[in-house]
Amino acid sequence: MKRILVALALCAAATVPVGQPAHAAAASLSMLGADVSSLQRALDLGAKYYDAGGVQRDPLDILKGVGVNYARLRIWNNPISGYNNKAKVLQQARAVKAKGLKLMVDFHYSDTWADPGKQYKPAAWAGHGISQLQTDVYDYTYDVCTSLKAQGTVPDSVQIGNEINTGMLWNDGRVTNNDFTNLSLLLKAGYNATKACNPGTQVIIHTALAESLSSARRFYDGIRAKGVSWDITALSYYCMWHGTTSNLSTVIADMRARYGKDVVIAETAYPFTADNADSTRNVVTSGCSGYRMTWQGQGAQFAAVQSTARNAGAIGVFYWEPTWYAVPGNGWDPANIASSGNEWDNMAVFNWTGHINPHVRWTP
Repeated sequence: MKRILVALALCAAATVPVGQPAHAAAASLSMLGADVSSLQRALDLGAKYYDAGGVQRDPLDILKGVGVNYARLRIWNNPISGYNNKAKVLQQARAVKAKGLKLMVDFHYSDTWADPGKQYKPAAWAGHGISQLQTDVYDYTYDVCTSLKAQGTVPDSVQIGNEINTGMLWNDGRVTNNDFTNLSLLLKAGYNATKACNPGTQVIIHTALAESLSSARRFYDGIRAKGVSWDITALSYYCMWHGTTSNLSTVIADMRARYGKDVVIAETAYPFTADNADSTRNVVTSGCSGYRMTWQGQGAQFAAVQSTARNAGAIGVFYWEPTWYAVPGNGWDPANIASSGNEWDNMAVFNWTGHINPHVRWTP
């Protein structure tokens, strides 16, 4: 959910047995994911991570030890910070693949955070209209994908846009008056570029619409009607913003049946404390009914999301930024990364000294 931060698969698909409809419920979660996009900066700053036994280890090894098999990395076109750009993603992808993890690349098509409240064009594309933007999306997606492929870290899946509830690359790609025409052109460009790079890479279309079945249907019906192809439907789910797990179950099951595609929860997280580790106010300051803001509560809530997703037929759940604890200099603002604070320090699964929550596990 990223910057609501301002105001605030196994490659990619469970195999469907012969004779079973594509929308049949998955038996287990095969994509057990962690978005570790801020991790490289933390390590560069000297951050240390400790397992449940208090032993300092590589954080990817610690995450693998509690069930993670898939890493998600966001990519920004030209962020001022110099992090989460193409060069850094290539570097981090090597670390991810060296651990035997699958790789999802999350294209924001921006120099900064893209989410339902903002979808700013990269500065280099600022004056481009919809025709040129289609070329931009194709060329950029293809270049990143082929660069990853060339170094032996082909992405197992990619997101064409991040939480694109109302489109991307505003204003040209914005959905207004329920018109999905321009957005569909951009999504097709991203899909075609990905498949031209590597046909086996799964294309994900990601929204933050888990709270509303009608809104989710409106969006995915809208792009389907325009002939958009995709492989996996992805939703963000944060209980403080997206409602009950019962409602989440309904939305997942409907998305799977309605579109005949696998479903993943691309983002979820829960606070382990109401306290704040630095001078920057946290995005989330209150929890959800039935789950205390403690290590036990965080573990229980994440387990409930996984159970809900599994039982509703989803194939994966990704925790958003579990390694992003409060390390000075690893701030939220790519334009001021050294001095901006961490608005997520109470939502990581590592506490403020880098020790993992022993109650958090990813389970198939």
